[in-house]
Amino acid sequence: MMGPAHSLSGAAAWLGVGAAAAAYGHPMPWPVLLVGALICAGAALAPDLDHKAATISRSFGPLSHWVCEIVDKLSWAVYKATRMKGDPRRNGGHRTLTHTWVWAALLGAGASAAAITGGRWAVLAILFVHMVLAIEGLLWRAARGSSSDILVWLLAATSAWILADILDKPGNGSDWLFTAPDQRYLWLGLPIVLGALVHDLGDALTVSGCPILWPIPVGRKRWYPVGPPKAIRFRAGSWVELKVLMPVFMLLGGVGCAAALNVI
Repeated sequence: MMGPAHSLSGAAAWLGVGAAAAAYGHPMPWPVLLVGALICAGAALAPDLDHKAATISRSFGPLSHWVCEIVDKLSWAVYKATRMKGDPRRNGGHRTLTHTWVWAALLGAGASAAAITGGRWAVLAILFVHMVLAIEGLLWRAARGSSSDILVWLLAATSAWILADILDKPGNGSDWLFTAPDQRYLWLGLPIVLGALVHDLGDALTVSGCPILWPIPVGRKRWYPVGPPKAIRFRAGSWVELKVLMPVFMLLGGVGCAAALNVI
């Protein structure tokens, strides 16, 4: 799928988690619902860091281009080192390592560890990165073009600072789910894991599938492209994605938000 659909699906997924949490008697404070949805929307773009034309590779200027090249080479090296006889030969690393559950888990664990050990500045950095990605994904038309990059960064930095201040207030969610004094913001890794996995599931619906199960072998393939029957898959950016899935994601997100806030 393309960036906007990925971001919408990520936000909808976290709002759905908020609805489930409310149903099971552990509701999210509204700042957690909001921040988690934005982080999940941003994190749903992160697996495409292995593709030089992806939204995330353009979101932070030369820095993200440089990181993209490194991740692409790393992914390709891991693919070549672990491929089985049934896996085809490849010339690049797109849709390999970064599109697996292992990568999603590592990203989430790393973010949680940074949040609880790095203090406020680490939290701000995590929020800033994901606010930039959320803006680029959800407001792609307004954020399109290099001339708007600085405005996006300023908006993301301001939003990160304000949201961190709100979360820090008692009862607003810095200690949601994990209540020990040394576990504040431990939950920040959850929307990051969820966003990456939702991205992978979205890509699994397309014609190429997604090797989300790696390194678990399936038959003669370690990089098995998980997906539904090929007859019901679609191409990224097709009318199915734009006219069907994106409206569905918006509807599900709205319902999830209302349920999470006990409006319905």
